[in-house]
Amino acid sequence: MSLSSNRKLAFMIDDLRALAIFAKVAEAGSFSAAGRALRLSTSVVSHHVKALETRHGVSLFHRSTRSLSLTSEGQRLLEPARRMVEAAEEGFDAIADISGDPTGTLRISAPAFLMNSPQVSALWRFARRYPSVGVTLCSSDEQINLVAEGFDMAIRLGVMSDSTLKSRKIGTFERALVAAPSYLESIDTLSGPGDLSRCDFVLLDMLPEKFVLLRENEEITVHPEQSRVLVNSISGARSAVLAGLGIQKLPLIEVGADLAAGRLAQVLPDWSLATSNIYAVWPESSRRGTLVGLLLDHLLEVQDS
Repeated sequence: MSLSSNRKLAFMIDDLRALAIFAKVAEAGSFSAAGRALRLSTSVVSHHVKALETRHGVSLFHRSTRSLSLTSEGQRLLEPARRMVEAAEEGFDAIADISGDPTGTLRISAPAFLMNSPQVSALWRFARRYPSVGVTLCSSDEQINLVAEGFDMAIRLGVMSDSTLKSRKIGTFERALVAAPSYLESIDTLSGPGDLSRCDFVLLDMLPEKFVLLRENEEITVHPEQSRVLVNSISGARSAVLAGLGIQKLPLIEVGADLAAGRLAQVLPDWSLATSNIYAVWPESSRRGTLVGLLLDHLLEVQDS
């Protein structure tokens, strides 16, 4: 290989690293967020992008103190940069089974209230077991579009209705209908599900309002009729219920300690809520199918144990 070719190759190697960093900045929306995702300092991320711009005589981002957006050159470069990163990830994924030491990255989404669950504990054991696999976990009770947001897998609850995703049951969780003792003292005694129509409910905007109560062979659907509090997270619902603002069905993993300490009380304890399923879901065309399958096997061990 000629000296000229070697120089070109050296510059290309620098560009490949910078291109991957550029793609992450565009995806994350800021240099600092990209740095957190890549485990690099903001100054290092900025240096690589600036060097890429200087070498090719272009500006890739419009920069201001409040926002970061792609220039026309940045928009043209982004898709090829993404394809380069995806091709590298696909290559590492392809050799993961052969090498015996899986390499790559996984982006996972899970409900915030499951952070202390066996499923998330299994995720951390997976990360310890495979030190060459990078794991990013986004905890949010709101559902996201896995493909659009670039996630490889999500842990979700209830019935899976999205036919574009593959899913596998990885566990179950119990819920209880709860309220603060102070709220229950403020209303007349509840003798059955029909009395719930005069109760205030704390509503969750990501869940259907109606629910089913069970007792032996009885099954009654409840439609909450009164509410003045709406939240978008399980932790927010727990906080509002603890404040005495109404009733809600909440996971025992979230409120078990409150029930044991008397901060919350079970409403209509003779009735119960059906057990809900926990699922792992992932895009059928995942670029990191081998790593996703490896993680799925790890999560299924929790269900089988």
